[in-house]
Amino acid sequence: MKRRSGFAVMARLIGLVKPLAGFMTLAVLMGLAGHLCASFITILGGYAVIVLLGFAVTPKLEAIFICVLTFAVLRAVLRYAEQSCNHFIAFKLLALIRDKVFLALRKLCPAKLEGRDKGDLISVITSDIELLEVFYAHTISPAAIAFFYTAVMCLFIGSFHPALGILALLAYVTVGIAIPVVTSKLSGGDGMAFRTEAGSLSGFVLDSLRGLSETIQYGRGRERLIQMNERTDTLSETEKRLKRTAGRNMAVTNTAILLFDLCMLFLSAALYQKAEVDFAGVLIPTIALFSSFGPAVALANLGSTLQNTFAAGNRVMDILDETPPVQEVEGKEKTAFEGADAKNVSFSYGAETILDGVSLKIPKGNMIGIVGKSGSGKSTLLKLFMRFWDAGNGKLEISGRDITRINTADLRNMESFMTQETHLFHDSIKNNLRIAKLDATDAEIEEACRKASIHDFIMGLPQGYDTPVGELGDTLSGGERQRLGLARAFLHDAPFLLLDEPTSNLDSLNEAVILKSLREGQDGKTALLVSHRQSTMRIADAVYSVESLSRTGGRVS
Repeated sequence: MKRRSGFAVMARLIGLVKPLAGFMTLAVLMGLAGHLCASFITILGGYAVIVLLGFAVTPKLEAIFICVLTFAVLRAVLRYAEQSCNHFIAFKLLALIRDKVFLALRKLCPAKLEGRDKGDLISVITSDIELLEVFYAHTISPAAIAFFYTAVMCLFIGSFHPALGILALLAYVTVGIAIPVVTSKLSGGDGMAFRTEAGSLSGFVLDSLRGLSETIQYGRGRERLIQMNERTDTLSETEKRLKRTAGRNMAVTNTAILLFDLCMLFLSAALYQKAEVDFAGVLIPTIALFSSFGPAVALANLGSTLQNTFAAGNRVMDILDETPPVQEVEGKEKTAFEGADAKNVSFSYGAETILDGVSLKIPKGNMIGIVGKSGSGKSTLLKLFMRFWDAGNGKLEISGRDITRINTADLRNMESFMTQETHLFHDSIKNNLRIAKLDATDAEIEEACRKASIHDFIMGLPQGYDTPVGELGDTLSGGERQRLGLARAFLHDAPFLLLDEPTSNLDSLNEAVILKSLREGQDGKTALLVSHRQSTMRIADAVYSVESLSRTGGRVS
């Protein structure tokens, strides 16, 4: 994880506000006017006291009373408008950030997300992004409001005497800047630690729920619960430190406000004794300072929460800044499928070499089988043809053209990829199948399911094709999920089929049915079939061992 400074994160987050700069300006203006109305209600009260004590005859009490009522109404209206505007900006920007994150994830899939903690990823795209609402709704405009408000109040208080204006400026800077900065530094890395630990706990809980049956089966519930409690306790300790820092921040802020209020009273009194200010010069600046710490306190309260917010922003930016392993290709001329080739292809996961100089010719209309021991790179070869990764050395070609020079959309349209594990969304069977072809008709879906030998099973369900499959397809058996995956491949109707263990979860009877469907449904299509089952390889036109391909290009049968 890349560690960015708080200022770097803040600059990036503020940069996203550009499309909504007009609304942000409006929020700042309304907030500034609202705070000035609130402060001058108290200040006008001070002028009323001066008039009642006979130190002045103007302004008239009636005028003061009308102004106070007007400012009170305006304060309520402006406060509501400011908050509405801020939250409109915040939720619009959160939607924008989510859109950017999901676009980044789409580009990173699947290579950069394989093996990543899914619970932590869910934490980033839900709670971390949601936490940025605090920044957009309660940080940017309050900071701008505090700046302009401070300038106005310092000029107003300084109009009685420059020394009083300087003292007011020192008070605002101390409360609104110095204290939050010190508090933020005292928080150290607790904010990032809290977000990271929260993501880790989320991943652990998700993993525990998915493996609940195994946990019960092997009697490991107590151990799992202990581990969960340990992680929760660690997270609670980190949160406790953050809360303690926030409490200290509030105590120091309130103490500073009290001290500066007293300083303003004593300084104005001293100036009054020297006849440098009149009675109004004592009362009004003191009351004005008393009633004007609202914007500065709003900034002070952010000191302990910004670490958490910036940590969340940092984790979101880790995704946005992640470099995709494969850049999508656009703007090339369309390619018609005329066969595929792997030429001296090598590929490594880190330091571990998986494929070493693999060469394979896949003629159009043929079904080519690939066998090999576990971990030999059979599935990896299919993923390289899908261009989930780029080959380290050598090249893969379709129709004699390097796949890195084929439009990515065209490449994926030419290929139907069936993985070992069929992922099903929490939706109906029909909608799960339509992922392969969004505009597929019911007749096309039914035909694909007949080819995959799953139609009769579906029609026996209470709701037929509208039957929900449950979360992750848990209402179906492994074999049923696999046949739905095969139906997806048939529905996509691509000329090049990439089949990774298409019968691994099937019994021999269903395997025979599926193999017959594959052979009959091939219909001139080209297929690259990976399996560890010799029975599956009976339908292949030629079978190769991936180990032999790496050395000699030898044929198995």
